Amino acid sequence: MLVLKALHIGFVVAWFAGLFYLPRIYVNLAMVPQGSDAERQRLLLMAGKLFRFMTPLGVLAVVFGLWLWFGYGFGGGWLHAKTALVLVLIAYHIYCGQLLGQFRQGANRRPHVWFRFFNEVPVLIMFAVIFLVVLKPF
Repeated sequence: MLVLKALHIGFVVAWFAGLFYLPRIYVNLAMVPQGSDAERQRLLLMAGKLFRFMTPLGVLAVVFGLWLWFGYGFGGGWLHAKTALVLVLIAYHIYCGQLLGQFRQGANRRPHVWFRFFNEVPVLIMFAVIFLVVLKPF
């Protein structure tokens, strides 16, 4: 079981690295001046590669988390709350992919400030999950 926990934690950390950095690239993309096509293309390439890299990391984090849950029978209200937050993270990840598509099509209409706030969502969720897992309040 400790190996599964270690794998779950490792993939979660790696997935979060992507969830933290991809919206940061979006901040920079939203700030690219008109006519700076080389800069825009470079940032789109970075964002696309990061999204393709972080997606399997997220899948593996969820797989190992489910394996721990169903394989070892952890329970409690805290786990249901954590699961709900993980579902929000999955939706966030999918939305990041949709935003990437908008940037690729040149259809982004959001200012860089919006992406700065959007970038903080996974940080807040991460702290909530950590507190739920460590404290198990219910």
